[in-house]
Amino acid sequence: MEKGHYAVKTIYFNMATRERRAAVVENGRVAELMVERKSENRIVSNVYRGRVVNVLPGMQAAFVDIGREKNGFLYRDDLLSYHLFDEEEEVKKQRSISEFVRQGDELLVQVTKEGFGTKGPRLSGVISFPGQFLVYMPEGNYVGVSRRFSSENERERWRKFGEQLLEEKEGLIIRTSCEGQASELVEQELQFLRKCWKEIGKEERTKKAPVLIHQDSDLIERMIRDFSYEQIDQIVVDELQAYKLLQELLEPFPKLREVLTFYREKENLFSAFGIEKELERALRRQVWLKNGAYLMIDQTEALTVIDVNTGKFTGKTNLHDTVRKTNSEAAKEIARQLRLRDISGIIIIDFIDMKREEDRAHVVSVFEQALKKDRTKTNVLGITGLGLLEMTRKKVRQNLQASLSKTCPTCQGKGVVLSDEAQAFKIERQLWEHKGMDNEALVLELPSSVATVLFGAKSEHLKRLEEALGFRILVYPNKRLLEEQYAIRYIGEMTEATAQLERLKANS
Repeated sequence: MEKGHYAVKTIYFNMATRERRAAVVENGRVAELMVERKSENRIVSNVYRGRVVNVLPGMQAAFVDIGREKNGFLYRDDLLSYHLFDEEEEVKKQRSISEFVRQGDELLVQVTKEGFGTKGPRLSGVISFPGQFLVYMPEGNYVGVSRRFSSENERERWRKFGEQLLEEKEGLIIRTSCEGQASELVEQELQFLRKCWKEIGKEERTKKAPVLIHQDSDLIERMIRDFSYEQIDQIVVDELQAYKLLQELLEPFPKLREVLTFYREKENLFSAFGIEKELERALRRQVWLKNGAYLMIDQTEALTVIDVNTGKFTGKTNLHDTVRKTNSEAAKEIARQLRLRDISGIIIIDFIDMKREEDRAHVVSVFEQALKKDRTKTNVLGITGLGLLEMTRKKVRQNLQASLSKTCPTCQGKGVVLSDEAQAFKIERQLWEHKGMDNEALVLELPSSVATVLFGAKSEHLKRLEEALGFRILVYPNKRLLEEQYAIRYIGEMTEATAQLERLKANS
């Protein structure tokens, strides 16, 4: 396998270090990145036996202790007892959560969304176990079929097949990967998932709430499970144990075992295939498009705003043509960036203003087509009267930015710091608060650039300030201080102030 050569869809597993990473490359471009560390203790899809600690009828929700730092949040509609309650939907919706669960009840729940910030994890009482072909719900009580099947006849055929497999209150979601597969293989997977559920049942009976009952699969198993096998053209892995695990997982699929490659080179796998650079770019605010236009991506806790700019692209014909082409190109790249960065929640896109309705419809159509590759559920609401496209993307886990970065200690996440001038005036105001004090001197440590603004290049302002305030100011300009850092290190006698200043210089 040559470096730089990409199959149509390749999955790269970088497992050589404690930080385990996976990348999905489509037609030579990185489409998805997954990063997992053991210290993070990922909990999505884990099953817990929890205890209800609070029921909130006003919110139609309950808080459930699952043995973690924050209680989980469980909506009425996600309760198993509500899900199985046999009543007309419109009548059932009027019922209070208090009719289905009480404080102190013990429930089997599954995490559907990680906790974020101050929020605890989102829970569901309708347990599900995803496989390659099926999503098995032990008490789901219905059969769902993926809408991505090639025809309605094929969907209906698989629906009937699923209904024949069900026992008692079981439920199934039949995935697109079933298409073209032998029914015996799908049935075998169902038997395996049933067996897993029975094992969990045994565990549950022996443990008291709150307790973890079932841990979800690791990164390799999830990545292989979540893609239809016919979609994968190549799999590359750089760690021997992971390679052996993949050989086992792909045992029933000889075609995939043939394209499984063990990477043996010394150079890091992600570096060798250009994925490392893409990972670095995925943390940048600005994204350049091939035609010279660019995107600005700003992520906040509440929503993400994406701004489209023409940049260096001026077009070859007229303004209308330039805007349409730029927005179309941007729509495709935005869809890719949403997957790559795993951006979720509310997303606002400010395309370049389009006067004609047909142009707006065209760009939305291009965007929706590009989003079809996304495995995460999206909902495009359309373009508002202000020309902004509104959409949502389901939130399951931390996005890439949150996983790989932390809040800047200097700007505290604002993205800006005070200018040298603003900092200088702020410090001067604080010095004036000490005017007329009984002490002889004050020792001030501050960034060199701010000291120059405050006291002048040759300290010409320092003497005037000392005369106005009535005490000596001993200044230590420290080049190592971060932006907005300064401190009054000492106030007192001149002799000790001089000694304090010398100690600061000696320790720097």
